[in-house]
Amino acid sequence: MSGESETPFEGVLRQIDDTVPFEPGYYNESYLDRRITARMRRRDTESHGEYERLLREDEEERQALMDALTINVTEFFRNPEMWEVLRDVLRERTSEQRRVRVWSAPSADGREPYSIAMLAHDDPEIDESRVEVLGSDISEEALENAREGVYHTTRTTDIAGELEPLSDPDRYVERDDDTFQVRPTVQRLVDFETHDLIRDGARDPFDVVLCRNLLIYIDVDHKGALFDTLEASLADDGVLVLGMTESVPPGRSDRYEPIDKRRRVFGRV
Repeated sequence: MSGESETPFEGVLRQIDDTVPFEPGYYNESYLDRRITARMRRRDTESHGEYERLLREDEEERQALMDALTINVTEFFRNPEMWEVLRDVLRERTSEQRRVRVWSAPSADGREPYSIAMLAHDDPEIDESRVEVLGSDISEEALENAREGVYHTTRTTDIAGELEPLSDPDRYVERDDDTFQVRPTVQRLVDFETHDLIRDGARDPFDVVLCRNLLIYIDVDHKGALFDTLEASLADDGVLVLGMTESVPPGRSDRYEPIDKRRRVFGRV
């Protein structure tokens, strides 16, 4: 993507490809356009050509765009009905006297992996001592926030409301007005690492893999490759959890059986 035939928007994508640790070619164009346009408005930049020059010259803007492009919409216990299905999965797996490894990818600011750890602590039928949770993300800033485990209620984020599925949220977070700090007993179950699902490939097999609301942003030509990574990271009898509007790609459905199809929880066959 270069030369005289390159459009100004393609010039921005090339600049991202060259200078930002992000693979724009894997994402659908409408998603990229929304995130880039939002940054252009923030920087009062009127044209893609002008924004390309800004990216070339301004390291802080490259980092800001990287953060904007990283999928970071999350909350504690997002889609509560799914968590009831996951509760049963963790009950069953830990009752088998085995270590249960869970991978949340991408984990954004850590609320999904902490939700898994809180659920394990909160349910008396889950042996939390057998649960290990890994949260991974492409964004270093998101991971730094996740490791701190501090969250704030704002005009658009009600942390107390997000924690309502728990029997006693105060056991798992320390609250100071609108600030919530995840307690050490929860943090001890969770590790965070940098990992790019597109560039870095598969990891050692996990018993449960949550990859929710990423596939909807990936270009159709690259969904198969991303799903290869998820499959290679899933144990032979593992459980895969997708976003509520996502599904197993065509041609792979015979490899999975729905544990709860409506909540997008699948068991590997």
